[in-house]
Amino acid sequence: MELRHLRTFEAVARTLSVTQAARELHYAQSSVSDQIQALERELGVELINRSQRRIRLTAQGEVLSSYTGRILTLLEEARFAVARPATELAVGALETLSRYLLPEALAHYRESHPRTRVRVSRLNRGELYRSVRRGDLDLCLTFGPPPDEAGLCAETLAEEPLVVIVPPGHPLAARGRAGLAELAAEPFLATQPGCGFREMYDAAFGSVPGKEPVAEVDSIGTLGACVAAGMGCALLPLVSVRGPAGRGEVALVEIGDAELRTAVTMTWLERNSANPNLLGFQRAVRGHLAS
Repeated sequence: MELRHLRTFEAVARTLSVTQAARELHYAQSSVSDQIQALERELGVELINRSQRRIRLTAQGEVLSSYTGRILTLLEEARFAVARPATELAVGALETLSRYLLPEALAHYRESHPRTRVRVSRLNRGELYRSVRRGDLDLCLTFGPPPDEAGLCAETLAEEPLVVIVPPGHPLAARGRAGLAELAAEPFLATQPGCGFREMYDAAFGSVPGKEPVAEVDSIGTLGACVAAGMGCALLPLVSVRGPAGRGEVALVEIGDAELRTAVTMTWLERNSANPNLLGFQRAVRGHLAS
């Protein structure tokens, strides 16, 4: 069976339309029909029921359709494995995770894969997912749930508590704990709309009337610096503020009447799941978080 015939059949079986399949594959409709007929002659069975106005697969067509997706996926996996150097791993992460989770995980990985060249990219969440989809990254680490879409695999590595940071000397700093209602009365800073950290803020305080942030910034580094300067408070994952809090730049306030958490998520392409470098890094990340 020719691969181009299988690709054409997959498109027709998926869309149940010769016209739409021809448009997707940039073929003439007659070419699509000819390829399906050639596949039928080769197999000696009818794959498509042409007796009705709308295309339907025959029983044999349904059987072949269950195989074509797997065959074409395997072909893409093979192409991907050949195109990417076997000794390279490309990882992406959010600013916080690249600073506080990646270094030790990469150190563990290097112990078992000393000859693999690692390329690390620090991007925002949207850029990370786009890079994984394109195959530019083998894997990315983000906060929150990944996109729910075919072709992507994801794993929740950990649940990270959310805390509020306040300027040193703030009245809440000495107490170290406050309820959401009390916190809602404080001025808050946040990242810009569309950012995962902004979604965390909106989920916690979005239902409070008039609770808009007093300032929007482009990174959590800037956010922490503005809080340290006394501009207001901020809601962030604990892992991202342990360093500044330990240095006394900001103070931590736990949320006493609500358990707010965000997931640390690992996302990769399904077709890349068998990549040994990817599998090795996944083991290293899991091992680091379990230690």
